[in-house]
Amino acid sequence: MAERFDVLVEGMSENDALTLLLEKTSNVQRPADRYFAATRLGLSQTEESLDALLQATNNLSIDELYDRITRRKSIEALGRRKDKRAIPSLVKVLTCTDTEAVINAISALVRISWEPTLAEQEILVSLLDGEVTKIRAVIQAHTRLKIKNSKSSTVINTLCQHESALVAGAARAYQAKVYGNTHLLDPLIPQLTDLIAGKRRSAVIDLGDAGDESRLEGLVRAPVSMSLRAKSFFEIVDYNGSISSSKNQSLLEQLLTDNPEHLAIRDEWKCDLDAAEIERNLSHRDEARQYGAALSLMAIDQDSCLNLIESMQERLWSDYVTHYYLTCIIGLRKFQQKSDLVRSALSETTPQYSKSRIAAAWACLELGLDDQMEIIYELANSAYWQPLRWTCQQVFARLVEKQQLSARY
Repeated sequence: MAERFDVLVEGMSENDALTLLLEKTSNVQRPADRYFAATRLGLSQTEESLDALLQATNNLSIDELYDRITRRKSIEALGRRKDKRAIPSLVKVLTCTDTEAVINAISALVRISWEPTLAEQEILVSLLDGEVTKIRAVIQAHTRLKIKNSKSSTVINTLCQHESALVAGAARAYQAKVYGNTHLLDPLIPQLTDLIAGKRRSAVIDLGDAGDESRLEGLVRAPVSMSLRAKSFFEIVDYNGSISSSKNQSLLEQLLTDNPEHLAIRDEWKCDLDAAEIERNLSHRDEARQYGAALSLMAIDQDSCLNLIESMQERLWSDYVTHYYLTCIIGLRKFQQKSDLVRSALSETTPQYSKSRIAAAWACLELGLDDQMEIIYELANSAYWQPLRWTCQQVFARLVEKQQLSARY
């Protein structure tokens, strides 16, 4: 379960989760609560909860459906706990027949900063075959843990030509990050605007793993979720220690303000300047189509745009995707008439609305909402999510500067 959905288990106590985790499915009123229990225990810090997650990982069957899903979620939870005592159990999972569990175990081991022995590296080499998502996860582990192994390096090098972009991109990122072969990343740049959404997203992730700073401009302009691009951007600049360079600061601001006019949007993703068409595309699963709709919102006349925002606000404001794009447009088009929505978006604390808080912070700057400086200052100092924290730092500093200039003149 993505961490932004932790709110779904907030109402479950640790004791209830401990009871549910290893209970027989037939004895549980709502069987899904068993795997929610695993997620809940991933948020705990007690020894008892760690032991329970280890028991679930080691002992639950992969034959019974809810046992299998609960085991996968327990593996995922161990990754969140980042306790090295979980490593032996997670390594054992690598040899099981449940592919999803293997992938979860690989991800968990990466989060724990695993340092595999030569024998354990051999297990990873044996997994560089078969299902595409499993191969990708194994290659990503090699990249993120910077594993140098002659056997796996040889295999991964051949996988740079794999028919699947998921495998080839990960392999190219590994060669670039670990061996400095950054020229192998060239095919990932056109992939950032591929018609297939999954290929665009995987390219963004692979460029983040590769750490090649020269690819930032292409990354910033990709019609892919702002949060995913931001994650890769910070991975690259953190790896290179270059967050403070003026060029990277400018690129990061371009990424986080997320103006669709600055993205590489193909004609196939654009839509007519029609309210129904814009709304339909704004709710499309493909983010490129969403950005195409946002581009139309930037292009239509002010009255039509305000009327559409009003209509969608009444019906769709609780949808976090629509919420984000409308907040963006209000700031980008400086719609002072909708400043109440900006204030509302900035105060949203549910994790799904974190992107909206970024858009709202930039909108506060554009609309001169000095009354929001206190919350912006608080977020600038305490926001957990780095893109939100960085945005609020920039916005607060500029609001202060505006106030000082206004007082001077």
